[in-house]
Amino acid sequence: MAVNPDPKPGRWILPLVILGMIAFTYFFVRSLPEASPDTTLAAGDTTPTTVGGGGPTTTSVPGGTGSIPDAAAAYITELDRINGEFQALNAELVAVNTGFDADPREVEFSDAEPRMEAVATSSQGLSDQMAALVPPAGLEANQEALAAAASLAARAAGEALSGLQSADPGDLRRAAVTAYTGAVADFDVEVENARTAAGIAPNA
Repeated sequence: MAVNPDPKPGRWILPLVILGMIAFTYFFVRSLPEASPDTTLAAGDTTPTTVGGGGPTTTSVPGGTGSIPDAAAAYITELDRINGEFQALNAELVAVNTGFDADPREVEFSDAEPRMEAVATSSQGLSDQMAALVPPAGLEANQEALAAAASLAARAAGEALSGLQSADPGDLRRAAVTAYTGAVADFDVEVENARTAAGIAPNA
């Protein structure tokens, strides 16, 4: 009987198959075209966004200097609202005062008194709202200036009403109205200063 020198001839088949696969893969990869070095990926215009508790969120403000914290945007929005109401109250106070001083008189005392009282009450309310605002970091000094201007306007409105109700010939009332107009103008300037400090473009 002839003796097989290799009792397990099939054990060489698997290594040969693996060697053939490696050789095929090598020549296949080398035959692929190389990527052009000038090829670039188009990157979108992305803006970092903070979510969860990672920090304050931001808002992109058209015409501004970029993204600003939401707290600052909300603060400026509130300032704009208060400023708009102060401007309207100033127009009302000046109209009443001018009409009362007109010759012939265009606004009688019976009409001037409740209208000035409404201006004084509303101005005090705005001053209280301004004092209660909590500014975002970096706008503390602006908050102080704004609160001071609002408080001055409220006092001036009260003095204008007192002057109207007093026996004074009108000097106290007129001076108070002038002071009110000046305080409201200062408030408007300070609102713009706050917008600049917060990185928001000024109102057109």
